Amino acid sequence: MSENGKKGFSRRVFLKLSGAAALGLGLDIGFARILLADDVVAIPVSQGYLLVDSKKCAGCMSCMLACSLVHEGKENPSLARIQVLKEPFESYPDDISIVQCRQCVNPLCLESCEYDALYVDTRNGNVRTIDPEKCTACMACVEACPFTPGRAVWNFEKERAQKCDLCANTPYWNEKGGPRGKQACVSVCPMEAITFTTTVPVQEGDSGYLVNLRGATWKELGYPTD
Repeated sequence: MSENGKKGFSRRVFLKLSGAAALGLGLDIGFARILLADDVVAIPVSQGYLLVDSKKCAGCMSCMLACSLVHEGKENPSLARIQVLKEPFESYPDDISIVQCRQCVNPLCLESCEYDALYVDTRNGNVRTIDPEKCTACMACVEACPFTPGRAVWNFEKERAQKCDLCANTPYWNEKGGPRGKQACVSVCPMEAITFTTTVPVQEGDSGYLVNLRGATWKELGYPTD
């Protein structure tokens, strides 16, 4: 039996079990990092999440333009940390989808980073974020994200990885961001198809991050409201 086997379970298994157990019991798992035996680390959950309603999205990409503008100082969809995907050969509601960083309870992108460039920002609501000064451009976090497209994205201009920080660090926006502030994509969406929550969404699949933001008015316009 390996040394890890003697101790009980690996760091990865611990993260999955601790997150699942806490969520299942309805406990507050927004704790600071707790060191256990042999560098086993419990990662604090994020205090903020973006939820989306793709059925309400008009595909205008305002969220992408706002994201790149507040972070990079220019409107360029290729630099956005949130993505609107369009399938021209599909019909509603499968023709448009919004994909955003999930601020995962068990972030594989963070686990993959060997240089501590991707870390939990405890000063800004435990957002999973990237320190550009430490990023070595290895792209491990981009490849580690289990979702398609990956939520850690490549900045082709600065040649480093980047991801959603819930606007905690927006040098080109004079608003306070992060979980305790505003998010540019939420603020700018004309359809109000993106919202913010402090409640940890269901982690299995996408169901916890897809919500119904359509009310009675939308039903009158012919949109499904179920």
